[in-house]
This record gives sequence, structure tokens and C-alpha cells, in this order.
Amino acid sequence: MEVRQLQHFLAVAETGHFTHAAAELHISQSGLSASVRTLEGELGVTVFERTTRSVVLTAAGRVLLEHARRVVRAVEAAEAAVAAVRDTDAGQLALGVVQTFTAVDLPATIARLHARHPGVQVLLREAPTLDLLAALDDGDLDLAFVALDATPLPARLVALRDYPEDLVLVVGDEHPLARRAAVALPELADQPFVEFQAGLGLQTAVEALFAEAAVTCRIAFRTSQMDQALSLVRHGLGVAVVPEPVARLSGLPVARLAPVAAGGEPPTRRLALAGRTATPTNPAARAFLSLLPGGAG
Repeated sequence: MEVRQLQHFLAVAETGHFTHAAAELHISQSGLSASVRTLEGELGVTVFERTTRSVVLTAAGRVLLEHARRVVRAVEAAEAAVAAVRDTDAGQLALGVVQTFTAVDLPATIARLHARHPGVQVLLREAPTLDLLAALDDGDLDLAFVALDATPLPARLVALRDYPEDLVLVVGDEHPLARRAAVALPELADQPFVEFQAGLGLQTAVEALFAEAAVTCRIAFRTSQMDQALSLVRHGLGVAVVPEPVARLSGLPVARLAPVAAGGEPPTRRLALAGRTATPTNPAARAFLSLLPGGAG
């Protein structure tokens, strides 16, 4: 039994004529009659009593009528819902982000998406990179802003945008390094450090940086909350290496980190917007992507 056959059955039942129903459906009367006969053959019953002037529902036809109406209404509702998602009049975007991500003004971008597509619901999940990559791979997220300091992007995922960030030093207002524009890593050997370790991404990048410079990092505090790490620094309890955008927003004194090797590049970390395919299958994800720098929005 096909939906098309039920639609044909309903048209005949509601008009009371094969001729009128065929005209309403824009098909030939012979084609409509054949469709109804096929339906009757599949059901093993006659659904219409045919006369020379009109058709009348049989007992089986009357039973089928309400079921056919429900099925056709459900199919039409499904078609409308899918069309709304396709046209981004509705739908859902599941978006992941690491705690320290500041390369994109995410609230402003989501607001722009909502202004253009008010029917799209955005589900925002903040978690460590490993959790976000797993959720993205499982299909629980459409897109995820992740830090690739400790974990390379799995081969089955793709980077849709790259966001390199400089790593800098933040200190308290009264710290001896507060007026310095740049600091070499060996100068930090005796400094107490506040370590940020949510998801291990930034922590791993900083550890690798100090290992490359052959400098031992003396950890005084560990925290999984960036705000708390910055507050500890603000109160003079230690120094911290953080992404440059985070440092600027903190209002703390900031010093650039000198390259580990002479003539090298300043220390950086890599963040990325990851997805499962180069072009997301979710229309809402494509609409969001178009609003980011490098997109078509």
C-alpha cells in the first residue's frame, strides 16, 4: 500500500466521483481507476460500490477512510517539517565549544543566526575537546569549536575553520613582570604557576612549551575554571600562560612570550571548528557556517 494510493482513494471518497477526483488530482480517470483497483487488490476487499452515477464507500471503505486521512495528514506534516528544516525555517543546531574559546564572538554569531532563522533552535554544549570530538563523531553535535593542542583531529573529521592563537603570560598588577612587554621562558623558572587543566588541551600545550625550553614549571594551583585561574593571578598567587584573547579580556598585565628558539615563532595554540563533512548536511549548520569569517554570509 502506497501513500499515493491512499491519496487517490481519499479524493474519490470525498468527491463521490472518479471523474471529479481525477480532475482534482490532475491524472487520467483510467489511471485513477487502476490505482484504486490495485489498492483493493492489495487489501483483498472492495472499498467502493460503483454505480453509473456515483461511487459509495463500502463497509471496508468506511473503515479505511479515517485511517487513510490520518496517514495522509501525517505524511503531509512530515513533508512540511522536513521542508522547514531544509529552508532553515525550523530545525536544530547542536554546537559544541571548549571553555577557553574566544576567537569568534559566539553569542553575537548565534544572535545573527536567530535573526535570520528564528525557527532554528541552537543547543550549545561546553565541554573538553575529547568529549566534543566524541560527540561530533557520534552525531550528537553538528559542529564543534575544539582545541587541538593535545589531540590531533581524527581522520574521519574535518576542520572547517582554523583559529591559531598566541600564548601569552598574565601576571598580577604588582608583579615584578607587570611592566614587561615580553618575557623569555627561562625567566619563569622560579615563578609559581596557576595551571588551567580543563580537558588537558591548554595544559598540554603549555607543558610542551616549557619542555621544549627545558624549563621546569612550578605549579602552585590547578583549576578547571579559567575565571578562577585568572582570579588567582589577579590576587598575586601565581602567573599563568593563557591564550592572548583571554588575557586581553581579563584586564591583567600581559607579556608576550619570546620564541623558544632564536628566530622562531612566538608560542601558539591551534583551535578549529570541526565537522564530519566539508559541507554539513544539516541546513542550520550550513547557515551558521556562512556567518563565520571565511563564509558566504
